[in-house]
Amino acid sequence: MPVNSSHREEVPDLPNRLGIEGIEFIEYATSRPQALGQVLERMGFRPVARHRSREVTLYRQGSMNLVVNANPDDARVSATVDGHPVLSAVALRVRDALQAHRRCLELGAWAVASHAQAMELHIPAIHGPGASRFYFVDRWQEFSIYDIDFTPIPTVDPHPPAVAGLGYFGVVQYIGCDRAADWIAYYEHMFDFRLLPDEERFGILPKGKLMRSPCGRFLWQLIEPDAGLEHDATPECLQRIGFGTPDVGAAVAALKARGVEFVESHRLHPEDRGALTRTALESVAFELVHQDA
Repeated sequence: MPVNSSHREEVPDLPNRLGIEGIEFIEYATSRPQALGQVLERMGFRPVARHRSREVTLYRQGSMNLVVNANPDDARVSATVDGHPVLSAVALRVRDALQAHRRCLELGAWAVASHAQAMELHIPAIHGPGASRFYFVDRWQEFSIYDIDFTPIPTVDPHPPAVAGLGYFGVVQYIGCDRAADWIAYYEHMFDFRLLPDEERFGILPKGKLMRSPCGRFLWQLIEPDAGLEHDATPECLQRIGFGTPDVGAAVAALKARGVEFVESHRLHPEDRGALTRTALESVAFELVHQDA
């Protein structure tokens, strides 16, 4: 009797014990929010809401939420050097935020103290690389965290379309020398990320180690300093955001028309696989990566 080959083997799902379902928002900390806002707007983001009690602005395009934190009472903002923006947080969508937070603490993560004021949401978080944080968000479907803590900016479209289909593809993290094994173990242990084979690469900067989230919705890239360099001035930190797009060439053309400049040299130039924006404000760069729609 013919047998449907797809049922011959039941391949088990990869573990996803936190119930991760993608990225809810990525946060920059800066004491120069207007300058960073100009960079983000050239990339297609629009300011759509402001926090009710803090100097925090929500930017959005398509499915992506990006938060600019300029709250002077936040140590991550006051610690920025010369106001250069830093990637200060990634918020993960999870099934149950408190349960995910509790599990991470049981696995050895360090909790971030909550500073939520009256009538504000408590968003549980743990410490990440450098001074960054990982937040856990379970209000992202019918109701969202922005419904409570943010006030919409009048006359602004709350859901501006994405430029050339841009969406979050992943995050690049700089790590110390010989630290890849430690960080791989951390992400496997804490979040159930999976290390990809070295031959499985995306974009035009195929360095370091690449890991996939258990939900398969985004990637995490770990990059050590170049071999032979005795010292690297860059500490361990979240370095840049990767955006996926179904047409890198169209995205590059659209962003160039908006004033975005790209790195182009004999070693690196925009092509079908990906592109890299020139660094703005001494620290802000974005990578474009081909991603099927």
